[in-house]
Amino acid sequence: MIDVSGYELTPEEIDILDHPLVGGLILFTRNYYDQKQLKDLVKHIREVTRNDILLATDHEGGRVQRFREGFSKIPAIGDISQLSKRYQLDTDAFTRKLGWLMAAELQAFNIDISFAPVLDINGISEVIGDRSFHQSPDQIVKLASQFIRGMKDAGMSATGKHFPGHGNVLEDSHVAIPIDSRSKSEIFALDMAIFSEINKQELLDAVMPAHVIYPEVDELPAGFSSKWIKQILRTDLGFDGVVFSDDLSMEGAVQMGDIVERAELAITAGCDMVLVCNDPSGTVKVIDGLPSDIVMGELSIKRVLGLKSSSQFDFQTLQRSQQYQDITYTLNTINEL
Repeated sequence: MIDVSGYELTPEEIDILDHPLVGGLILFTRNYYDQKQLKDLVKHIREVTRNDILLATDHEGGRVQRFREGFSKIPAIGDISQLSKRYQLDTDAFTRKLGWLMAAELQAFNIDISFAPVLDINGISEVIGDRSFHQSPDQIVKLASQFIRGMKDAGMSATGKHFPGHGNVLEDSHVAIPIDSRSKSEIFALDMAIFSEINKQELLDAVMPAHVIYPEVDELPAGFSSKWIKQILRTDLGFDGVVFSDDLSMEGAVQMGDIVERAELAITAGCDMVLVCNDPSGTVKVIDGLPSDIVMGELSIKRVLGLKSSSQFDFQTLQRSQQYQDITYTLNTINEL
């Protein structure tokens, strides 16, 4: 999965998108000007790719929402419980409606998935913070399950991140190499138990491992560890959905070698799709430099294609629906107070 630089595709990006190894594209704030531009960009992306490309973004709500003007202002998921109490809302229903709203607005522009929700504990990590539903694993499971059901009501698959948990390390894996030195039993009983429980409910379609080292389990970061992905996630937890790497250009991944080596290691460890973002030269190096015998297996391709949206509606149709009008009225009331 790659990214692009701006509001329109460059000739070089068009060539890259047509490469047989490119199966996904992630959109950022720099790719959004207004709704018409986004619609045209998505249409062009789908026209120039030979693969049935998976279009993604990070649209969690709060401080991580890539498209703002013209889109609903989704609150940070860490504020949902407090907002529900303050405005006397049914927490479960409100959470589910927010998941639906986030997903429905993106799918109205033919974007398949948002990398959401965050399943990390709101612990000591500043980069997580209110991106987490709660401090309590039980509350996270309760709220995240409703949010995911809302996403699925809109036809969007859910991606839980950052397996097995990023909330209890202080360092930000975007700019550092976090190490979680807690015992294996504590990690499994707290952080990973969230992923395990939601997976038992058959709500997770994809997982994104953390660029965090858990030395009591393995010396490799989770996203490069076959022990974490193949053994613990796939075998022990029985997860059979998509495994995305986190962005391979992040600081938490650089210890694993150059960008091509990182991609190869992540794929070998069990990732179905690797992300290379904010590094155009690195993108070219990966698609040109991966060994010729490394290809997506049939099972990986089937898993990834299973995340494609099946919804067929435009934004104007969405806005006219009673469901949309009800939740946006509630949000507008909250945002105005």
